[in-house]
Amino acid sequence: MSNRIVPILRENATAISAIGRSSRVRQQFIFSVLKSCVSFRNLAKTHAQIVVSGFSQKNYILNHLLSLYISFGSLGSAQKVFEDITAPSTTVWNQIIKGHTRSKTSKKSIELFKRMTLAGVEANGFTYSFLLSACVRSRLFREGEQIHGRVLVNGYWSNLYVRTNLINLYANGGDGGDFDLKRALYLFDEMPDSNVVGWNSLLAGYVRRGDFDGARKVFDEMPERNVRTWTIMVAGFAQNGQCKLALSLFDQMRRAGVELDQVALVAALSACAELGDLTLGKWIHGYVERTWRSRHLPVLVSLNNALIHMYASCGAMDLAYKLFEEIPQRNTVSWSSIITGFAKQGCGVEAIRIFQLMLCSGQNEVRPDEITFIGALTACSHAGLISDGIRLFQSMHKTFGVIPQIEHYGCMVDLLSRAGLLTEALSLIESMPMKPNNAVWGALLSGCRLHKNDEIVSHVAKHLSFEIDPNNQAAGYFMLLANVYAADGRWQDTATVRRNMHDIGVKKPSGRSWIEINGVLCSFMVGEETHKDVNLIYEMLGNITRQTQMGELQI
Repeated sequence: MSNRIVPILRENATAISAIGRSSRVRQQFIFSVLKSCVSFRNLAKTHAQIVVSGFSQKNYILNHLLSLYISFGSLGSAQKVFEDITAPSTTVWNQIIKGHTRSKTSKKSIELFKRMTLAGVEANGFTYSFLLSACVRSRLFREGEQIHGRVLVNGYWSNLYVRTNLINLYANGGDGGDFDLKRALYLFDEMPDSNVVGWNSLLAGYVRRGDFDGARKVFDEMPERNVRTWTIMVAGFAQNGQCKLALSLFDQMRRAGVELDQVALVAALSACAELGDLTLGKWIHGYVERTWRSRHLPVLVSLNNALIHMYASCGAMDLAYKLFEEIPQRNTVSWSSIITGFAKQGCGVEAIRIFQLMLCSGQNEVRPDEITFIGALTACSHAGLISDGIRLFQSMHKTFGVIPQIEHYGCMVDLLSRAGLLTEALSLIESMPMKPNNAVWGALLSGCRLHKNDEIVSHVAKHLSFEIDPNNQAAGYFMLLANVYAADGRWQDTATVRRNMHDIGVKKPSGRSWIEINGVLCSFMVGEETHKDVNLIYEMLGNITRQTQMGELQI
């Protein structure tokens, strides 16, 4: 029947009356038409028939109509339909509240609930579940506590979905304090039948607080795990700089036979990008091709972006750009990733070319943001495009409404310093609306070293002594200053810098590097003596050093 319904409606506006005079039959017919809608266009036509047929106040039909508008991505249309309903039922209220809960306008759910209460419509367990979820998404923790109170007063404490959302509220919706996590634990322990969703909420709470020992304990105790469980762990470790552990967990996830979803792959790719694990990154790309793209199934834009970022971070710009050209949908992150990738690889001209293409792409929703400009300004700096960089920097606020942050000023100082425009760089620093950080002074200092400007070096030295944060990569800049003095034969100044480093407690952290050998990611630290192959490593290092020296002698 469904294959015949839409043509009937399209060809004959009186089709409904032809079905029969019974209102019940016409309602059933309309409902079957709704269930057959496969596009927004079909839905709009069916909506028109609902209005013409006098069913614009039938709650059970309208509930399905709202659901379809929301599923087709037209929450605005759903809201317009809702506003025209004279007496929405609890189910209809729940439908529109749920739609906003899962959108960027989740705060609207709380406003709708207040209207629902004033209208005298009774909420149920679904209402409270959606509202608690909205409070977590919108960081409305106090409102969430008030919803908790209503749950207790109205007797929905025993509802499994409500309890699970309350655990999620306290584990992930609060200010991240231990007290809220204890409340979540209490609620969890009070549940007679805990489910995997509740376990996952608790797990995410520990990860959010950076308590990975607690997270691991919860993870190991879980009687059941799903793909969400593994994704929480992989993403949590990756986002907190523990990328080797993140990939170890991802490997366990694969070996456990868990069906990988796209969100899990995004988490793993972020760790691959950080560690330069190109082999695993390529495997994930192949998995995406086999599982979704070859079957013409949609791939998340965020997953495509993660693949581009991974290739760019691993230095495989040919693969990054090939994928960038192939993907059907690009957003600002897509453009920013490829621009930044070329910039970091020293391909400044290519990065700026792509930036210009971005501006001419014709996509209204694609506009350069803070990250895009960091990539573009970095490209100008590395390629020596002085005038282009200055023009870009000036256009940020005037043309695009992006207020320059300290990272953008740092890029400009680097651009001017590399070009030998040290006086201009210093003037820019002094005109900054915020206090310069270590990176800004370091960029200027690098330029002074390159162009041997002792006068500005002395100026920078004063700021390094009094303003620099000793806990934030300060050692590298102090060492750079010492090397500048040493290169100029100013040994007394060199000794003074090193003494100052000792006095304020600055220590140079040991350098670390990664290399992939036969598919295995190996890390090395300067001065390390605990590595299992330490003797072979130092023997090879000695051979390389001797060959280098011999080559220099021959020259």
